[in-house]
Amino acid sequence: MYDAQVASGKVIACVSGGCFVATTVVLLIFYVKNYIDSHGKELGILKALGYSNINVAKHFWVFGISVFVGTVVRYVAAMVYMPTFYDVQNDMGLFPQMQPEYHFFLAFSLIVFPTVFFMLLAVMYAFFKIKSPILGLLREAQNVKVKVSNADEVDLPFLTELKKNTLKRRKILVFFVGFSAFCFSAMTQMSMSMDDLASENFSFMIISIGLILAFMTLLMSLTSVVKSNTKTIAMMKVFGYSQKECSDSILGGYRSVSYMGFVVGTVYQYLLLKIMVDVVFADLENIPKFSFNFKALAVSAAAFIVAYEIIIYC
Repeated sequence: MYDAQVASGKVIACVSGGCFVATTVVLLIFYVKNYIDSHGKELGILKALGYSNINVAKHFWVFGISVFVGTVVRYVAAMVYMPTFYDVQNDMGLFPQMQPEYHFFLAFSLIVFPTVFFMLLAVMYAFFKIKSPILGLLREAQNVKVKVSNADEVDLPFLTELKKNTLKRRKILVFFVGFSAFCFSAMTQMSMSMDDLASENFSFMIISIGLILAFMTLLMSLTSVVKSNTKTIAMMKVFGYSQKECSDSILGGYRSVSYMGFVVGTVYQYLLLKIMVDVVFADLENIPKFSFNFKALAVSAAAFIVAYEIIIYC
């Protein structure tokens, strides 16, 4: 039983940690890029005054401060919660009474190392991003790849073409929308499918992580889509397009992306739990057989559709 608890903890730490690291990397790059795009004139003036790329880029280390604050808050919260976690995991009295201990290497790994890593990542990305010509920065010109249309291509209706181009222009936001659906699907179904494999403690952690990641990335991405298309939306309203037509043409294209992300998350959580039971728990006795949880799928899908459509509508 103790080995099973440790194995469950390692799997959950790897899964949730991997999701958070990937999300933080993408978010950091997203915000550094947005800052450079919106402050191109100031950065161009600095380069025109003789500042080198590295002299300008090194100040982007400040983006790592948010990582430091986040890791410190979460580490302290975890240490405060740890005694309760130990008591809940040993509620049947199967193990000797254990108390959590402070480990310096753990604190270094979860606070100092991530902070330094993301500070360096912000500086390196900014360095390569501002290697643009000075005039390009002063004009705040953005690198946009324009595809020349062929004569044979079908002339699509305006709203369909707008929906298509909205998806093409901001590919990173497409990833965010799909990733948010992936997190919601995988984490909610996983938490409901772990009743016989782990404690309610682990299930609560999993579903909390999934909901935080899902709603944070979805709201951020959809808000960015709307903000980047404010002029288009205003012109559409001037020409008489309804609120529903504006919403469908700007945000409607992301609906299929989100549903695809949900499907991928469903497959991912099943394969992960299957591997955990058949490989990680292979040498442990009395581990129940794992099969696909259709009830969890139905509940998760219904909740996702309702939540997603409400957010799109609002």
